[in-house]
Amino acid sequence: MIITDLLIIGAGPTGLFAVFEAGLLKIKCHLIDALPQAGGQLQELYPKKPIFDIPGYPTINAGELVDNLMDQIKQFQPGFTLGETATTLNKIDDDWFEVITNKGTVHRARAVAIAGGLGTFSPRKPEHLPNLAQFEENGVEYFVKEPEHFRNKKVVIAGGGDSALDWSIFLSNVASEVTLIHRRNEFRGALDSVEKVQELKNSGKLKLITPAEVTALTGNGHLQGITVDLGGETKDIETDFFIPLFGLTPKLGDLANWGLDIEKNAIKVNNALDYQTNIEGIYAVGDINTYPGKLKLILCGFHEATLMCQSVYSRMNPGKKYVLKYTTVSGVDGFDGSRKEAEKAVVKKID
Repeated sequence: MIITDLLIIGAGPTGLFAVFEAGLLKIKCHLIDALPQAGGQLQELYPKKPIFDIPGYPTINAGELVDNLMDQIKQFQPGFTLGETATTLNKIDDDWFEVITNKGTVHRARAVAIAGGLGTFSPRKPEHLPNLAQFEENGVEYFVKEPEHFRNKKVVIAGGGDSALDWSIFLSNVASEVTLIHRRNEFRGALDSVEKVQELKNSGKLKLITPAEVTALTGNGHLQGITVDLGGETKDIETDFFIPLFGLTPKLGDLANWGLDIEKNAIKVNNALDYQTNIEGIYAVGDINTYPGKLKLILCGFHEATLMCQSVYSRMNPGKKYVLKYTTVSGVDGFDGSRKEAEKAVVKKID
């Protein structure tokens, strides 16, 4: 049995940052994640993808952000149960919860924070393509984990959201040829990305086909080409890889049976106070929660995790007031006894 103060379900960026904020409050953490390594979607789906909205970083790759978060929390020595899914929740008494995984690992904690991102997820596939399964892992890819895999190859990307735009831009400097196909003339992604795609098209570094839809895949053992419907007229395109980026289908899985208040596959929380769910002592932070005005951004998840940890501290220390101390003044104490000293102000006496 694993016993801890705060059990965090989900080891993505929000869950990892929650460990740091909890550590500042002397709250011991343990994390559960279905993936075999920490980092969530950032590490599993697009570790090389650049992220532009993390404060203090004009740009940082997703995998690098995960590495930095892991380095930031190692002084607090969190525990990890990886490659297992939280399936069962039991309330032991007013102060303790028990969470059991699909492999039977038992965890007990004073509070539970669900930071599972989109929950369990799978890519939305173009099921209208009859031989799709034949080329999966033989030319059809749903995620870009290692861009070098596409070095000097012909790549066709389908989709109209941020992922399709971002990877089209990125791979235009890696692949020998990139073609972006979207069924509409308008894109759902960031305006800046749309403008960059247009610039790449104008400079000849990227081919853009809209409105259009991929209707067939061809090849012998490995994908060799696609057929595109241009609204009654068809066109064949040679390619080494087809990457349909139509988003993910999120599922709460067993969390949906925990008695939580759920709305549109997300967990409702009290955003006016501490991101607590309808069950006292259970919180939800990051993309998995919902409330009026919710924004699914990593930096918003960091904010939610910070306030959540303050609430967990109050739950564990009833009646004890926590006095906020800035890390620039107090430094950071680790559970292993280590200490990172803050810079000490030098006071000069004036005669």
